[in-house]
Amino acid sequence: MKVTVPQLLTFNGGYSDTAGFLALHGLFTAHVTGNFVTFGASLVHGTSGAVAKLLALPMFCLVVMLSRLSGEYLTRKGLAPLRSLIGAKAVLFTLGAALAIQWGPFGNGDSLVAIVTGMLLVSAMAIQNAIHKLYFPKAPPTTLMTGSTTQAMIDLADLMHGGLDPEARKAARARCISLATSICIFALGCAAAAIGYMQAGMWVFVLPAVLAIGLYLFPPPHAAAAA
Repeated sequence: MKVTVPQLLTFNGGYSDTAGFLALHGLFTAHVTGNFVTFGASLVHGTSGAVAKLLALPMFCLVVMLSRLSGEYLTRKGLAPLRSLIGAKAVLFTLGAALAIQWGPFGNGDSLVAIVTGMLLVSAMAIQNAIHKLYFPKAPPTTLMTGSTTQAMIDLADLMHGGLDPEARKAARARCISLATSICIFALGCAAAAIGYMQAGMWVFVLPAVLAIGLYLFPPPHAAAAA
């Protein structure tokens, strides 16, 4: 079975979000909404990590904007924006993993090194979100499963009641299969990160860097075409 770039990104989305949540005091590296919730929880319970959660949204927004602008600039110069963005993501993941391994586990989520580590990982996942929107817009989301799950259940209900014409039924079935596959891959990434953190601690952050480096060095043909 051929693994697509969006599927690799989806696995990485579940993996990175789970690893960040476990190792960085509840910081979601890609789930902006989740950080609002955990920020409030940090304030109420007096736990550390509130600063990183507060900074995550502006950092995420800034990097998405920079990804868009740099992609446009590279396109005008005749260069490959997708591969360049993947390369930038690989650098950020590598730096984040290095800091986490060198200085973690972080007893204080509001320490400077913990915040910097978190922002590097948030920036990497912001680039991934931008890559999905800019270069794979027809693929299911790679970091947020709520919308995918909702649509999959709507399609499943439509298929069950049997009121669709043949073409609509075919489209709903294909969409449902695609979304269900994406949800399962995301869940697999979450499980892999949980196991990785239990077994290897801060070394859990190595895998996202390896995946990004591998995708940069050996881009699949369809990724090269999208670049």
